[in-house]
Amino acid sequence: MRRRLAEQQRLAAAEQKAREEAERRAHAERNLFQRAAGDVQPLRVPPRVLLATEPPAPIAVQRQLDDQRVLHEALSDEFDATTLLDIDEALSFRRPGVGVDVTRKLRRGGWSIQGEIDLHGLRRDEAREALGGFLREAGKRGWRCVRVVHGKGLGSPGKTPVLKGKVHGWLMQKDQVIAFVQARADEGGAGAVVVLLRPSVAVGA
Repeated sequence: MRRRLAEQQRLAAAEQKAREEAERRAHAERNLFQRAAGDVQPLRVPPRVLLATEPPAPIAVQRQLDDQRVLHEALSDEFDATTLLDIDEALSFRRPGVGVDVTRKLRRGGWSIQGEIDLHGLRRDEAREALGGFLREAGKRGWRCVRVVHGKGLGSPGKTPVLKGKVHGWLMQKDQVIAFVQARADEGGAGAVVVLLRPSVAVGA
């Protein structure tokens, strides 16, 4: 019994000595860093102003809409207008659901012509761009009836009215065009068409 008690006391003394030795070493390491670094003082940080982060660049939504509109309004030269023309003396056109009375009234001058564009003498690309711009402007102004002069093709090779067929196809591709007919003799005859447009709200009216 005495031997066991003496053994426990010896172990306890050894553990106490080990703890004291560890504390002494830790204290010595701390003192070593302080002696090497010397006296230190906190850094004096000048007052700081928190600046707001720069906001991301705005998305050009209007530009995207304009680009989509231009693509939507693009006119194709490959459109076959002859498949949709009424086979009559004036080769008229009307949207599905539009009665024959509309083209008949249009041919008789039932709507007053509010604007006109003359494409005669223009190259095909120039004429296509000019017609698209004219129809956009007509929509802004709220025009219902316009005249498009494309010429009779008398100055073209073979006297063939190439631009006439292109104009028919371009007009059919525009949703705002309800119908068109060949102009009367006093309005240009075979060298022009009278176009009826959908009602729209005039800009700035």
